[in-house]
Amino acid sequence: MASVKPWSLVLVVFCIMSLSYFVNGAGSNEGLGASFIFGDSLVDAGNNNYLQTLSRANIPPNGIDFKASGGQPTGRYTNGRTIGDIVGEELGVPSYAVPYLAPNSKGKAILYGVNYASGGGGIMNATGRIFVNRLGLDIQIDYFNNTRKQFDKLLGPSKAKDYISKRSIFSITIGANDFLNNYLLPVLSVGARISESPDAFIDDMINHLRNQLTRLYQLGARKFVIGNVGPIGCIPYQKTINQLNENECVDLANKLAMQYNRRLKELLSELNGKLQGAIFVHANVYDLVMELITNYTKYGFTTASKACCGNGGQFAGIIPCGPTSSLCKDREKHVFWDPYHPSEAANVIIARQLLNGSTTYISPVNLKQLRNL
Repeated sequence: MASVKPWSLVLVVFCIMSLSYFVNGAGSNEGLGASFIFGDSLVDAGNNNYLQTLSRANIPPNGIDFKASGGQPTGRYTNGRTIGDIVGEELGVPSYAVPYLAPNSKGKAILYGVNYASGGGGIMNATGRIFVNRLGLDIQIDYFNNTRKQFDKLLGPSKAKDYISKRSIFSITIGANDFLNNYLLPVLSVGARISESPDAFIDDMINHLRNQLTRLYQLGARKFVIGNVGPIGCIPYQKTINQLNENECVDLANKLAMQYNRRLKELLSELNGKLQGAIFVHANVYDLVMELITNYTKYGFTTASKACCGNGGQFAGIIPCGPTSSLCKDREKHVFWDPYHPSEAANVIIARQLLNGSTTYISPVNLKQLRNL
């Protein structure tokens, strides 16, 4: 009889322990189980790579500082990690949430989480149509329904239910495109603005979002974090096309964002009272980003108005980041990576406030507290 090598016994034990984690241990209380990410280009990790769309970031120099890819573009609309990536890391998820449309979004890989976010996507289904294709929030939730069924097969219905409701966080970062690439879109939206007041449009957004969040709840989600809309009137694109000075922002865009944000906070309070066993955490992204823009030197930045990667106008804010774009050398000194999106350096500051911050920016609990509930 052949002898058994000690290292082979170790390998067998390791394999058994690994299998045991996924089959039997997924319902344990150690760390965050999965991170499910919904939203737009602020958190898209590559879904648009697999769409025939005009909104893509899988071209250099996007991803130049993303260590996991060796600096190659992955479809993230920034130079490095998104806020979703950083939050997942800090909460103990061992790998980034896999893009739903990626070929490897199946089997055990999905147990760490799935990213459904899509550049150009919004709460309203018409949002982002200028890009031809994108995944709106309704479609993203359809895709989570598919994932939910896969979890039942992987873990069994009982363990899957516990894993999703008790050990997973659902983050939703959406709404900016509903203004930038819908209601405020030059030329294409003029008719909509004549026929629908800002109040009526925001009513539609909130009613849609209420139904969408309720649907996620019905699919088993219990721990939610919802980001409000940032100061979209201060992004390099808006400053450039409106020919503003460095310290100016587009008043209408910011007023619409703040109006929506007030309604969003009311909605989350309503859902916290109505959907039993759920907690909806409000992420005050608007004030957090505005703090970075207003007091950028305090955080080590040299500019909060000019895009690091882009072309056109005083703030490089017209043409999106691509191979022919001008590229700054001090990427960590720019609040904005491109005409629309924060740099990794800004994302790190934002993410840390959401993880550890006070109720000024994240309430009723921060994300580390949410994980441990």
